[in-house]
Amino acid sequence: MADYIDLQKLRDSISLVDFLSRLGYEPTRRSGKELMYISMLRMPESTPSFCVNDALGVWYDHGTGQGGTVIDFGKAYWQGLPFKEVLTKILQGAGLEPEAIVGNSKWNRQHSQPLPERIPNYQVWQVKELGNNPAITAYLQYRNVWQVAQNRLKEIYYYVGNQKQNRKQFFSAGWQNEKGGWEIRNPYFKGCLGKKGMSFIASNAGRDLAVFEGYINYLSWLSEHQGQDKNILVLNTLSFLRPAIERCHSYDNVDVYFDHDHAGRAATEKLMSVLAHARDRSELYVQYNDYNDKLMAERTYGVTIA
Repeated sequence: MADYIDLQKLRDSISLVDFLSRLGYEPTRRSGKELMYISMLRMPESTPSFCVNDALGVWYDHGTGQGGTVIDFGKAYWQGLPFKEVLTKILQGAGLEPEAIVGNSKWNRQHSQPLPERIPNYQVWQVKELGNNPAITAYLQYRNVWQVAQNRLKEIYYYVGNQKQNRKQFFSAGWQNEKGGWEIRNPYFKGCLGKKGMSFIASNAGRDLAVFEGYINYLSWLSEHQGQDKNILVLNTLSFLRPAIERCHSYDNVDVYFDHDHAGRAATEKLMSVLAHARDRSELYVQYNDYNDKLMAERTYGVTIA
């Protein structure tokens, strides 16, 4: 690989959409000027939360709160590789020769720093109690968690602004994680506004802890266990599995309610291999992918399938 690299030229020479296509990833839908993908940087998901603005040459992962240019993507996608190897893989993936991006200054540590991210501005402008927005109410009723969501979820109103100061308004149901970010959900989108983090709900249960992948699954469990008093830890993303395991060490009894998909099973096995006192409780929704799927099926059919 050439010793003299113009990183700005590299960024400007690559279409993110074409680059992702060469890697085997195609958008699932368009949202304004942004293309939405199933995130390839995290465990498998069902709702697209990775967006690309090809005109600006930037990406943003709503699940992690990360974003940036094609170089930032390469560092996240090939995590752990030396920076020069990441650049090599980006060149190979884009079908470029190193000579195409030779510059006048030698690569050094300063060049490895990403440029300021030109991602859209996501700004929360209003937070309301549930019951003000019929669409949010209908969504939570559809998920069969409307009653238990009271005083636990909020209506989050936010806008997305671009460099021309154009704004588009959105709304979702949401809850605040322990980092101060808002985890948001609606029928078409799931993501995080602000810093990504876990959600912890303390109780008087002392040394008992229940662990969930997502907040909706926690609410689904709560709807059937309102008499149980447990500390609650919601990961909000399986990317937090390692710090979650570290926190689980502080409890004597740990009940695990992860999904039945490949990522959820792998996370459950990992957690239980480290914590002898952890118990897999997913038998409660054994015929379904997660607790909320079970709750919704029982609402639809009016029976519990044994």
